[in-house]
Amino acid sequence: MWLFGDTLPQLPGPRQPWTRGVDEQPPAAGRRTCKPLWYAPAAVLGDAVGALVPAYLAFAPSDSAKAVTLAVVVAVAWLFVRAARDRYAEGRLGEGAVLRPALHDWLVMVGMLAVVRAATGEDSPFLLALTALMPCAPTSAVVHTLICRHLIARRRGGRAVRRALVIGEADAVDGLVGHLARRTEHEFVVVGVCPIGEQDPQSLAPVAARLDRCEPPRLTADSAAVLEAARRLGVDAVLVVPGPHLSGTRLRRLSWALHGEGRRFVVVPGLTEVSGRRVGVFSVAGLTMLNVTPPLRRGLAAVVKSVTDRLGAALLIVLLAPVFAAVALVVRLDSPGPVVHRQIRVGRGGAPFTMMKFRTMVADAERLRQQLDGTNEQDGRMFKIRRDPRITRAGRLLRRCSLDELPQLFNVVRGDMSLVGPRPPLPDEVARYNEVELRRLAVKPGLTGLWQVSGRSNLSWDETIALDLGYVDNWSPSVDLGVLLRTVRAVIAGTGAY
Repeated sequence: MWLFGDTLPQLPGPRQPWTRGVDEQPPAAGRRTCKPLWYAPAAVLGDAVGALVPAYLAFAPSDSAKAVTLAVVVAVAWLFVRAARDRYAEGRLGEGAVLRPALHDWLVMVGMLAVVRAATGEDSPFLLALTALMPCAPTSAVVHTLICRHLIARRRGGRAVRRALVIGEADAVDGLVGHLARRTEHEFVVVGVCPIGEQDPQSLAPVAARLDRCEPPRLTADSAAVLEAARRLGVDAVLVVPGPHLSGTRLRRLSWALHGEGRRFVVVPGLTEVSGRRVGVFSVAGLTMLNVTPPLRRGLAAVVKSVTDRLGAALLIVLLAPVFAAVALVVRLDSPGPVVHRQIRVGRGGAPFTMMKFRTMVADAERLRQQLDGTNEQDGRMFKIRRDPRITRAGRLLRRCSLDELPQLFNVVRGDMSLVGPRPPLPDEVARYNEVELRRLAVKPGLTGLWQVSGRSNLSWDETIALDLGYVDNWSPSVDLGVLLRTVRAVIAGTGAY
C-alpha cells in the first residue's frame, strides 16, 4: 500500500491535472494511495460513544443498573446498522453527504429496536426510549463531517488521492480534466490522457496513449494500449468519457481488461452538479441506463419546507426580540437615517418583493453607489467592495456578525423568502442574467444558503452560481438542515462578511 504520508507534487493554487511526467518512475505495482487507516476506528468509536453515553444518561435516573444494559444494546444496534449499510467502508468514509445517511440509519435502528422492545417486553417509557436514541444521528453526522473535512484538507495538499487516466475525444478530455483540476475535494488526479483520434487535447496532462477513431479489427488493441499506459503511470482508475467513437463493445472489452488487473473503470456520463440520490441505474434490453429524477418542487417535502420556514422564522422573531431591540438602538444612535433599510429584490419566478435589513450604510448609500461603480471587486453581477466607504461603524460590526440580516425573518414569515436558499438578487443584477443564471430564481431566495456558508463575498461569481444551481437542482430537507447547522459556524467565523 502507498502510505498516507506520501504526497503527490503540487504547485500553489488549484490542483494540477497531472502529477508526474510519463517518463518518471511511477509507483511500484500494487502501491495505491488511500485514506488514513484511523478513519474507520475513529468513526466506529465516535458512533459508539455518541449512542452509548446519551442512552445511559437518559435511562440512569430511573434505573442505573438497567441503564448500562440498555445503553450497550443501543450502541451495538447503532453500530450494527451502520456497518450493515457499509458506512465504515474505506470507499465511503469522508465521501459525500453525512447527515442524510445518518438519518436513514437512525430510522432503521429505531424500527429494529421497536421490534426488539415488543419482543422482549421492555417496559421503559416510550418517550424516554426515543429521547435516548435522538443523539445518535447528529453525533454520527458530526464525527463523519470531521473526517470528511480532514480528507478534503489532505486532498487539497495532494494526498489521499488516486491516479487516473482519462479516455475520450480531445474536447471531452479537456472538459473533464479541467473540471477535475478546478475542484480539489475529490479523489482523482489525472496523470495522463488517451485521446481518440489524432487531435491533441489542450490540457497539460501528458498523452499516454492514443486510440483509433475507427473500431480496430482486434478489440484487444484498445485494451493493450490502455493497459500499457496504466501500468507505466501506476494508474488506479481509468475515466472514460463516452462518445460516438466508443461503442458499447469497445467499452465492455476495456472494462474486462482493466478489472482483470484490479483497476477501477469509471464511465463519466457528462452530468454535472446532479446529486447522487437523483440518479438511478437500471437496465433495459441489456442496456444500462441512467434515470435522473426531477428536483423537488412540489409534494409533501415542499409543503413541509414552507410550513417549517414560517414557523421557524416566527419562533426566532420571538426568541430574538431583545436582540432586535438592541440592534435597532445601536443603528439609531450610530448615524442618522432609518433603522430598517428596505430594498426591492427579486424572488422566485422573478417576482419582486421588498426585503428588509438593519441599515448598515449611510442614508444616501444608493445615490453614492453610482460614484463607486468603477471600484467593484466582484467579477460578476454583484457589487461588493471590501472597504466600502458607505458602511457605518455599527454597520461593519453588524455585517461581521450577520445581525443586519435578522429583519429578513419577517420576509420569511410573509412567504417572500425561505430560511435557506440562494442570495436574493437586485433587479439590475437579474436584468443581466443569462439563461443559466436565471435558474437561480426557480426557488425562493434564502436568509442563508450555500453562498453564506462557503465564503460569501470571497467567492467568485462563477463559484456563487455553481453553489446556487447545485442547491436549486438538488434541494432536500437534509440539505437545508446541513446548511442551517453550518450557518452557525459561518456567522461565528465571519469569513467573507463585508
